[in-house]
Amino acid sequence: MAPPPPIIIDAQAVSGITGSISLACWIIVFAPQIYENFSRKSSEGLSLSFLVLWLIGDVFNILGAVLQHVLPTMIILAVYYTLADVVLLWQCLAYRDRTEIRIDASHLSPAKPLGGDVLETVISRCSTREEETDINDTSLETDPFGVSAAKAAPRTSTMRSVLINTLMVVLVISSGLIGWALTLPAGSDLPLPEQPELVFDPLAQFFGWLCAIFYLGSRIPQIVLNYKRKSCEGISFMFFLFACLGNMTYTISILCISTSPKYILINGSWLSGSIGTLGLDLMIFAQFFMYSPEETSDSESEFQDYGSLQE
Repeated sequence: MAPPPPIIIDAQAVSGITGSISLACWIIVFAPQIYENFSRKSSEGLSLSFLVLWLIGDVFNILGAVLQHVLPTMIILAVYYTLADVVLLWQCLAYRDRTEIRIDASHLSPAKPLGGDVLETVISRCSTREEETDINDTSLETDPFGVSAAKAAPRTSTMRSVLINTLMVVLVISSGLIGWALTLPAGSDLPLPEQPELVFDPLAQFFGWLCAIFYLGSRIPQIVLNYKRKSCEGISFMFFLFACLGNMTYTISILCISTSPKYILINGSWLSGSIGTLGLDLMIFAQFFMYSPEETSDSESEFQDYGSLQE
């Protein structure tokens, strides 16, 4: 039995590897945010304009991909993006309507002269104070400053989230590598499939550039919303992480095939959309760290706890 042919890592192989990893990232990219909305029963952190513009961009992506005669896999993936956008948009509208109805009912009910929001606020504050008292009592038994035990659970939860997210990234990248390996020829005598000749299609390019514009414009409302709220609560960190990985590997996979002017011109809209959204997603990443309450709340709580003990 003849040994398998050696795997040659050239530019075409790098393009195949990064393209397969990009495909795996884009398959899983919407799942963290859909789960985040479902678990919270809220989509408060997502900008509705962000979702609408992204959906329009995906529709133009389908039209451009069909007219430009890209691989059937990419067309199927573009349709999948559109369906996932519809799910996110449905969650945003459904949870937002539910919240508005609940608020209106509490304000308009004649059986609650004090207002339901007032009672809920008092009850929540009382329960919060009871929980804080229980935590402080427990922490004082193990820590002279009453700080370590109160923070043990949040730090453990943070480490667990980091491990789970890292495992998710490793699994997605591994899936991409396995998918690329399965597409390799079984023997050295089998030729690689020929790439179809690229033809400049003006209508396809028009839709491609529209897609890029809407992709770039979709991030702006989300960045503005995060800035106004001074918070990224409600949006999934993994959602944007997989989007960054998908855009980065997709760009590498295109540039590894060729850098000729004609090739860059034909793929210019998709390259611009990927590189541009990658830069804007990095801005959202920066907001995750800028508006993270952990560091400031930890330092403030330590100071407040220590001061209350001194008093």
